[in-house]
Amino acid sequence: MEHVPPPAEELALLDRELARLDARRLQLLGRRAWLVAVLRPPVAPLSSPQPGFRPAAAPFAWGPPRQAAPATGARGAQNVLLVLGGLLLAVAAIAFTLFSWGEMGIAGRSAVLTAVTAGALVAPAPLLGRRLSSTAEALAAVALVLTVLDAYALHAAVLPDTDGLGFAAASSAVLAVAWAAYGLGLGRLRLPLPAAVVAGQFPLVLWAWYADGPAVAFGWALLVTAAADVAVASRGGRLAVRGAAWSGAAVTGAVALLIGLVTSLTAGGPVAAAGPGALLLAGAVVALSAGWRAGREWAVAGGAVAGGAAVAGVGGVLRTGVPWSWAVVVYLLCGAALSAVVRLRAVPRPVVRGVLGASVAVTGAAVLVVLPVVAAALLGPASPATDVWSGAPEGVRGAVGASVRWPDAGPAPVVLLVSAALLGAVHAARGRAGGPRTGWWAAAGCGALGLGWAGAVVLPVVVDAPYAVAVGVGLLLVAGLSEVAVRWAPDAAAWTALGCALVGAVGAGLLALAAEPATYTVFGALVVLFAGVAVRSRVVAVRSVAAVASVLCALVVAGAAGASLGWGAPRAAVVVLVVPAVTVGLGLRLRPSAVAPTLSPSPPLSRPSSRPLSLSLEIAGAFGALVAVGLSVPDAPYLALVLGLCGVLAAATALRPERRPGAGHLAAGLFVAATWVRLGASGVADPEAYTLPVSVVACGVGFLRRRRDPEASSWVAYGPGLAMTLLPSLLTAWPDPHWPRPLLLGVAALVVTLAGARRRLQAPLVLGGSVLALDALHELAPHVVQVLDALPRWAFPALAGLLLLALGATYEQRLRDARRVRESLGRMR
Repeated sequence: MEHVPPPAEELALLDRELARLDARRLQLLGRRAWLVAVLRPPVAPLSSPQPGFRPAAAPFAWGPPRQAAPATGARGAQNVLLVLGGLLLAVAAIAFTLFSWGEMGIAGRSAVLTAVTAGALVAPAPLLGRRLSSTAEALAAVALVLTVLDAYALHAAVLPDTDGLGFAAASSAVLAVAWAAYGLGLGRLRLPLPAAVVAGQFPLVLWAWYADGPAVAFGWALLVTAAADVAVASRGGRLAVRGAAWSGAAVTGAVALLIGLVTSLTAGGPVAAAGPGALLLAGAVVALSAGWRAGREWAVAGGAVAGGAAVAGVGGVLRTGVPWSWAVVVYLLCGAALSAVVRLRAVPRPVVRGVLGASVAVTGAAVLVVLPVVAAALLGPASPATDVWSGAPEGVRGAVGASVRWPDAGPAPVVLLVSAALLGAVHAARGRAGGPRTGWWAAAGCGALGLGWAGAVVLPVVVDAPYAVAVGVGLLLVAGLSEVAVRWAPDAAAWTALGCALVGAVGAGLLALAAEPATYTVFGALVVLFAGVAVRSRVVAVRSVAAVASVLCALVVAGAAGASLGWGAPRAAVVVLVVPAVTVGLGLRLRPSAVAPTLSPSPPLSRPSSRPLSLSLEIAGAFGALVAVGLSVPDAPYLALVLGLCGVLAAATALRPERRPGAGHLAAGLFVAATWVRLGASGVADPEAYTLPVSVVACGVGFLRRRRDPEASSWVAYGPGLAMTLLPSLLTAWPDPHWPRPLLLGVAALVVTLAGARRRLQAPLVLGGSVLALDALHELAPHVVQVLDALPRWAFPALAGLLLLALGATYEQRLRDARRVRESLGRMR
């Protein structure tokens, strides 16, 4: 919810923000004036022009005349030289300290390091006075490196017996303070203060390491360091200092919170979890203060980190009092408690949004933890160990199986229902507020609906309810969601309800397969429910999806009917075809011409078009026909019967003018395929005796069709009749070792090809030519094999190479010929 402060409070906020902007503007203007003074070149004295010199007129030129830009700018070259010089000095100092230190006495060593370090520290001051800032920065960097080497030399020569970690902690603290004082003393240097911030990241961590403290001690050291970084970054100052401080706070704070989270999760009792919990709560305070002082984007991140740390700290202590499986509920409730932050008016709104984001993240993580339980409850009956119609078990777990440890799954429905209640409360509160119904509002409603359904699905399995009760609950949930999908359309919640209803139907259907009566009851009810959605819904897409679901459930009922009759899969395929027959009839009934026209205007949602619904029914029916064909494949006679019945259904679909081209060709192909399969199943060695009369009749009908409609395609008129005889004869002639059948087939194919060429008919030409070519290939194959056996082995590669050369040489001509043949075929009917 958006919080609008009172006018007085808002005015005070605006005044403070404007004052801060004015101060920042003055600071930037001062810096700009200094930079302009540094970069402005000195003005050359005026001199008399040379003889013959004529200045060019530049009426619109501002400033000094432009000169050709050098390849490398002066300041760029200067910076490169300074960087290289500083690096060389640093390398020399390191080499002297590490390798030449032992060749001098204690006095010489101290004198050399003291003198070099003092000189490097003092030199930037006069250089800054002469405005040689880059040179001063380079020497300051060398000085900082020398101070580190001084600390190392002090430990190696003067204090060799001290512990390395303790000395490193102390020296890093001293260096941080010294560099900070040096940077504040020479305020125009940009490097010492960020270097002091970096050095300040190590003292407490190294001290905790030196003290051999527990993991929580490391966490506290890191957290205190992060708090100091936040304090430094909040004081303002230069961008480099604030960037180093914020970066250090992010790294050290993240590691501290990670240590607290791991130790909290592994704690064995409340006392052991108290320390990590306190660390996490302190981290939440630090993150909250950082977000309070940061910009808008970082404030959201700070609020999110603070909320997550608070949940982990409090939940880590509370979860030790419950079994481990219920820890997710504890964390969920702690995350839900974060929503109370919206009532705190003093907290900035970006921070509030971050805390609410942490609450949403905790809720989402809890839901993800229990999602495997939902999947097991829905898909458990589909495991291979579950037998279909093995008998209804006493409890629903007997049908679901042991895919998860159900005694430990008790928190799953609690998590899902509590999450649904939280999202529902957000949805209702937003609706009562009267604000705009944005995507978040819709997402909250859809999420509440989905999670509530998931909790209701899991609950019967978790409590091991009786099998009949679980099946009834599943059906009631599908019915309720179907009603929501109808009444709330076209809202997003309608699609959510429909999706949950479909998934719930799958789960209820799988659960019902354990008993025969339950199978008929559940799938029959699903057919009615989804059919009702398809009829009552005002959204075309919802109607189509529901219609497909209804047809699929009807296919299961038809398959179950065949199994109840004791029929095998091939015989049951005939029963399955009843469903596609019904869809074909509904398609004829719902065709656009069957819808009575209306003269009164009506909104689009009140009278949805029947065209998409009819198409969906036909697609689902076609899938049912494919299932029936697949079931009948093992038995050739039943396969022929099913193919013939499918041809009848396709022919009935072709009665519709808009479906006639595709369905007509499909019906002809199915009839031909059914004939071939029937002849093969009957052991017919001479199929021409059966196919030739049919081909003559079919070609006669095609001839009459062409006389009545000359524009009709030859494939529709003559294709089925010619294929009825030519293709079975080709299949029979291919393994025939004798010559009469291939000869007669070749003569017939030649006659058909010539007739097609003379009458310019595409179907006879293509079918006859293809059969003729394959028949000739069959006859020539033995001789080709003999010739290849007689040829030497190099002959085939040589012939192939010559062929490729010939094709390559005449490539364009062959393309033109192929294009000409294609165009000729395209002009035929």
